[in-house]
Amino acid sequence: MHRPWIALVGLLAFALYTVITMLMAEQSLMAFGRELMARPDTAQVVIDLYLMALMACVWMYRDARARGKSLASVLPYWLITAVFVSVGPLLYLVVNGFRRCSGSRR
Repeated sequence: MHRPWIALVGLLAFALYTVITMLMAEQSLMAFGRELMARPDTAQVVIDLYLMALMACVWMYRDARARGKSLASVLPYWLITAVFVSVGPLLYLVVNGFRRCSGSRR
């Protein structure tokens, strides 16, 4: 009876923090991203983060294919990952984890 509770808690906590931060921000998300990429030290962190996001997208694709799902099934998660990096893979884990649990009960 494995359920993705840890991923759900992480998703909710990080999503809430992201919403609060965005509401308090004094600049747009695009302006913030440009500012981060303007300096080598912060650009390195952003590049590292997106390399991990790319690996997560590859994992989501392979996992979906192993489950018999199409590329279209992971596109929403990829789009979320492109903007809010960690939220996409966390959401994928939560949705598929609970779906797997409910499917195994039948």
